[in-house]
Amino acid sequence: MATSVVTVPDTSTQLRDLIALGKPRITLFVAITTGGGLLLAHRAGGPGATSLPVPWPLALCALLGTALIVAGANALNMYIEREIDGRMERTKRRPLPAGRLQPKVALIFGVVLSVLAVPVLALGVNLLTAFLAVLANILYVLAYTPLKQRSHHSLLVGAVPGAIPPLLGWTALTARVDAAGLVLFSILFLWQVPHFLAITLFRREEYKRAGLVVMPNVVEEIAVRRAMVNFSVALLLVSLLLFPLGVAHLGYLIVAAVLGSVFLGFSLWGFRHGTGIRWARSVFGISLLYIVLMMAALGLGV
Repeated sequence: MATSVVTVPDTSTQLRDLIALGKPRITLFVAITTGGGLLLAHRAGGPGATSLPVPWPLALCALLGTALIVAGANALNMYIEREIDGRMERTKRRPLPAGRLQPKVALIFGVVLSVLAVPVLALGVNLLTAFLAVLANILYVLAYTPLKQRSHHSLLVGAVPGAIPPLLGWTALTARVDAAGLVLFSILFLWQVPHFLAITLFRREEYKRAGLVVMPNVVEEIAVRRAMVNFSVALLLVSLLLFPLGVAHLGYLIVAAVLGSVFLGFSLWGFRHGTGIRWARSVFGISLLYIVLMMAALGLGV
């Protein structure tokens, strides 16, 4: 009589899977943008700014708290979408759909990380930053995640928590939401729309099989391309506002104008006859290059 053998993952594999639940690359990007918002607030001379370096205990708590609550939200997202992930080629090897971790582990892990983040931010930073972080977590887990199966407008809902990190960095030092902080939020919010729409264009069938509702599967593709252009125009204009607000210098203004124009140009190229998946992949690649160079320009204080 044959017997089945159950393979128990070793400790290092389990640890890697736990880390994977938090989507480390996304969490790192969020931490970087949070740190960027904190640094910009310091350079702009906000209420909490001085000529001294950014207080390291505050910066550490801001980055740690943000990383915890983002990783927690990502783990909860994986818990909720474990069956959907199993139907998508790019996600079916994640710890839950692959069966390497039990769903309850992801649930407990996500809740614990999210809860731990609150006192870190509330006591180590300020109540406003903690509130915004909790709001982002709730929107991502309880609004965006379930809405993805019902409406393509989930993209706009999900873009809100995705854009909050630089605002968290700003409020960590200033303890207030002001025009400059909102511009930082808006840049990341507007950028996410053409970035994600480009992904949905070349992965529309995969999203359809998984039961996720994305814009290319709901409206005509020309409407999707038009939306990408509209948001690219708004992104270009809004990104320039950091200069008159005194947050960035002339060098940044030039960089933002050039990068925004290139991004817009690639979006407009989609109206040419014959452009398709290759163009969408190009826009996706350009969107990544755009945000990296924009963050670099802001971080270097050009």
